Amino acid sequence: MAKQEAISYVQILSDLKQKKYAPVYFLMGEEPYYIDVISDYIQNNVLDDGEKEFDQTIVYGKDVDIQTVINAAKRYPMMATHQVLIVKEAQLIKSWDDITFYLQKPLKSTILVFCYKYGTPDKRKKWVLDIKKEGVIFESTKLRDYEIATWITNYCKSKDVGIEDKAVAMLSEFLGTDLSKLVNEVEKLIITKPASSTRITPELVEKNIGISKDFNVFELQASLVAKDVLKANRIIRYFADNKKANPMVLVLSQLFKFFSDLMIYHYLSDKSPGAVASELKINPYFVKDYQKASQAFGAWKTMNIISSIRETDARYKGIDSNGVDEGELMKELIFRILH
Repeated sequence: MAKQEAISYVQILSDLKQKKYAPVYFLMGEEPYYIDVISDYIQNNVLDDGEKEFDQTIVYGKDVDIQTVINAAKRYPMMATHQVLIVKEAQLIKSWDDITFYLQKPLKSTILVFCYKYGTPDKRKKWVLDIKKEGVIFESTKLRDYEIATWITNYCKSKDVGIEDKAVAMLSEFLGTDLSKLVNEVEKLIITKPASSTRITPELVEKNIGISKDFNVFELQASLVAKDVLKANRIIRYFADNKKANPMVLVLSQLFKFFSDLMIYHYLSDKSPGAVASELKINPYFVKDYQKASQAFGAWKTMNIISSIRETDARYKGIDSNGVDEGELMKELIFRILH
């Protein structure tokens, strides 16, 4: 059952649901979420509970070598049409070359699943090419920052739930690109939302996840663009009092990205929403923020702001800081941005 290299996890799940099984699945990559989705489906659905007791085996890479896995894969099922053998933490297996002998004639009644997380092997290796010929290789890649908002929106849509743009921004800013964490939190929001509501709101996010809808980097950027000195200072005071929830390194990183993108925006020849969203790799909803920001901060001022953020970051890391604490550093930065 040879597969194409670029097979998606959606296609793999579709085949599994139709009971189209490959003899070997090699699930690899930096993003563990999709690896878990596929391996969990196989673990939970290929065999029924009675068959699992006899024909399903789960081992861990730190406890086995490849020869042990091969010997287990060569066994015939006892009660079912297939045996399922799942190797978790497969990245900890040291030597893989011997698997080529098994791949010359893999047992069709065995479904062998390797979960190789947080990286990939050398794809030029013969054993990798052999798996590609005989089974399924799937690479689970990390989403980029600019892809998270769309991912959250689409995930909610798949659950027949809407989500407001500000709620999306709050979640993506606070939770980053860890999809397992995102799924857990979004599922929590879906469960806790009022039965009469079909949307996830900023208020729901604030209440159930602990992200302030009024005191976050998203709101800080908006207050800077609006030249709202009072609100900006209230937000950074909140950050100073809640350092664990608002680490300065992340705040500076977000501000740096925003103003760096603003600098790009200034020099775009095509400033239509579609062109801006494509060039900056952002959700089209946020294009209006850059339109407003460009009116508040010219190109020269934007360049000076980027320089100030870099300087603040260096001082935060101990370079010429003169013992100034985080709160004072942020106050100084906000003053320089707004004046």
